[in-house]
Amino acid sequence: MAMKRIISKELSSHVGQEVMLQGWVHNLRMHGDVNFLILRDRHGLAQAVVSKDDLKPLEGLQLGTVIGLRGKVVASSPAPGGYELHDNEISVITPVTELLPLPINKTKMKVNQPFFLDHAVIGHRHPTQRAILKLSAGIMRGFRETLHARDFVEIQTPKLVGSATESGANVFAVDYFGREAFLAQSPQFYKQIMVGIFERVYEVAPVFRAEKHATQRHLNEYVSLDAEFGFIENHLICCSVDLN
Repeated sequence: MAMKRIISKELSSHVGQEVMLQGWVHNLRMHGDVNFLILRDRHGLAQAVVSKDDLKPLEGLQLGTVIGLRGKVVASSPAPGGYELHDNEISVITPVTELLPLPINKTKMKVNQPFFLDHAVIGHRHPTQRAILKLSAGIMRGFRETLHARDFVEIQTPKLVGSATESGANVFAVDYFGREAFLAQSPQFYKQIMVGIFERVYEVAPVFRAEKHATQRHLNEYVSLDAEFGFIENHLICCSVDLN
């Protein structure tokens, strides 16, 4: 029977047991007879103590190779998460034979932004970049959960519109089958409509602002967290943490 895969964060509940991890070769530290293989999966990093013989399946392959890793879970405080694998067996799932363009196994990636963006499919695998994306996902999840708990309804508004939806902001014009349309700069108009239907509504979605700027940190497209609700008695009710 094939062994069921676990992920790195589950190692603590399998001490003394043989398990199987699957992921990418994130790093390999060679020290002679005792070497350390770092595997990266969707949750984080796991360390395996491997011999030269254990590493034979990886001969000629590079970091980023996708592998299966079977071994016995042992508590070890220096290891990532406090646990590591011993008595390992490595199987190659997808080999990588070319060097990665970015040093994603280093503590910091010291590359300029254009180069990073050209190789973002690899660069976003760096732990710091992964953390930024997970933080963004957590913010959106928290926004949704908070408003859902207060009886807000999530809506999806059009992103191709016939005219500007807010004054004071430029819009991106696009060709809509021979007609001029615009990328939405705000869901405000549609939110106000939906207040008359659901009273409390919100949206998590991209908006577009055709505004020139003097810094590369200014985004013309970003994810907007918008909320709208009715029956507001005063500014204290409007700004209260508890909207009920």
